[in-house]
Amino acid sequence: MDRYRSYEELKTREREGVDYRIIVKRRQWSRVAVIAPHGGQIETATSSVARAIASSRFNLYLFEGTRPGDNYPRLHITSRHFDEPRCLDLVSRCDTVIAVHGCKGPGICVLLGGLDQQLKRRISKQLRARAIRCMLNGHGFPGTSGRNICNRGRGHHGVQVELTARARRGPPARAVAAAIQEALRHSDRY
Repeated sequence: MDRYRSYEELKTREREGVDYRIIVKRRQWSRVAVIAPHGGQIETATSSVARAIASSRFNLYLFEGTRPGDNYPRLHITSRHFDEPRCLDLVSRCDTVIAVHGCKGPGICVLLGGLDQQLKRRISKQLRARAIRCMLNGHGFPGTSGRNICNRGRGHHGVQVELTARARRGPPARAVAAAIQEALRHSDRY
């Protein structure tokens, strides 16, 4: 259970620049937003994966926990309640949203959720080509709410990428980023 049900609630108790930071990098020519709404020390290494996916091509948004401890219980706002204004502004200007998250699980695995079925299939194909195990259905992170931050772009459908701890670091993280970039490159919304 999250401590806060909205960013408005969170900002009354937590301090930007002390407990968390927000990074927004706009690429005026890009119609894609790559976001890590639970970055920094909330869901570790999700910011670095989001940065790798975005590179210098796509818009980037990071909400990063910077507390010395208790980042997840203090700063996590579930995706369907995540309403930080700078994030909402960015995704509302983009056709495609990729939200990078961390999840528990054994080994290297990627769970794909969200309402963009076509892009999920493309990402899945690219992940499998790189020998990264992934699941499109039958997991606990479907990301199908219209209120989920990944589905709040102009197209009203995006992709939620849940990465196990081992998928967020080293060669697996680089392979995930490359797979998503390649899937986006072959998308008509690139």
